[in-house]
Amino acid sequence: MSLSVVSYDVRVAEEPADREACFAVRKEVFVGEQGVPEEIEYDAYDAVALHVLAVRDDGVPLGTGRLLYGEAAAAKTGGDPSVGSLGRLAVAQAARGLGVGAALVRGIEEAARARGLAAVDLHAQTHALGFYERLGYEAYGPEFPDAGIPHRAMRRAL
Repeated sequence: MSLSVVSYDVRVAEEPADREACFAVRKEVFVGEQGVPEEIEYDAYDAVALHVLAVRDDGVPLGTGRLLYGEAAAAKTGGDPSVGSLGRLAVAQAARGLGVGAALVRGIEEAARARGLAAVDLHAQTHALGFYERLGYEAYGPEFPDAGIPHRAMRRAL
């Protein structure tokens, strides 16, 4: 049995091609796999969010996530300007189990720290609670549906 090591980089998606790669991964995961309607997957926050992309050395996009901060995050974080909102975290099916999701979360946290934020909130699909708990997030509040999928709010102080 051979174990292949996949080398990838996590970076802020500043170029248009990187942002398109982020949207392509989200379409694959949320629209294709999970059945989220495309018209609610993409929203006005995409224009102001900081997007993070995990990309394989050969250019293949592996995963993405976004950070909302400032006014854009207020509705999702209870209005606290020191808290950012991590969202739209998606890892392509072929890249799962490689640590891409954790690397994306850490990349988003690094971007949040660089913007002076004290904590990051997120809305986790309930099946992913353990993943986020292992990264230091704590669930709070009741379960709620989002796009027909059960979620819980979680937070991690930076």
